[in-house]
Amino acid sequence: MRVIIVDDEHLARALLREFLGAWPDIEIVAECANGFEAVKAIGELQPDLVFLDIQMPKLDGFEVVELAQAGIAAGSVARTRYVFVTAYDQFALKAFEVRAVDYLLKPFSRERLAQALDSVRSRAVQPEQVDALVQEAAKRNGFIERVLVRDGARVHVVPASTIDWIEAQDDYVAISAAGKTHLKNGRMAELEGGLDPALFLRVHRSYIVNIGAIARIEAPTRDSWCAVLKDGKRVPISRSGYAKLKELMR
Repeated sequence: MRVIIVDDEHLARALLREFLGAWPDIEIVAECANGFEAVKAIGELQPDLVFLDIQMPKLDGFEVVELAQAGIAAGSVARTRYVFVTAYDQFALKAFEVRAVDYLLKPFSRERLAQALDSVRSRAVQPEQVDALVQEAAKRNGFIERVLVRDGARVHVVPASTIDWIEAQDDYVAISAAGKTHLKNGRMAELEGGLDPALFLRVHRSYIVNIGAIARIEAPTRDSWCAVLKDGKRVPISRSGYAKLKELMR
């Protein structure tokens, strides 16, 4: 079993490396000190298993999985399994217990590590199960503070507070933030569920807008409305979107 260890703490990586030494069939192919290193290593090495810390600077563990899923070729994604390593309490981790992805609660024992490895060996994790875990964890952690956009080998980290509008485009969403537009693979509903509804509103089936980015509302006809944003973008507003917008802006 080819393994990658990801943790921003050197001692935590060293302890896990020492514990894993008891299993002769495990080969540690890489150790990463941050999320960006992890995304690169997972894409290049396509390991069987990743021990992944959740709380890390720049990119957290869930964001690493999101980017790794987006970057690995179809057909290869399912081979990589994830065991999250975290200091969260067990109540907060209830979501993990019903998924085919295990976790280790710091500090953990050799016995608990052995249980996690047995769990990994006995289960085949499908990509949709990992996706569901990431989405469930995102909801548990509150509204998203940033959106990650993979552009080839580059990763754009877009703070949610800078987003002006989002437009659905087939299997992608166009995200306009700070004067730049990024194209991200995904569905509008996934982003809508993670954004703060007090700041962002889906005004049309194809558009989400930052309420603070609206300069004015126009009514080109009696039964149609349009939001003119501060950057000049004109966004159509549906009847239901107009009703929700009026309620929010009271």
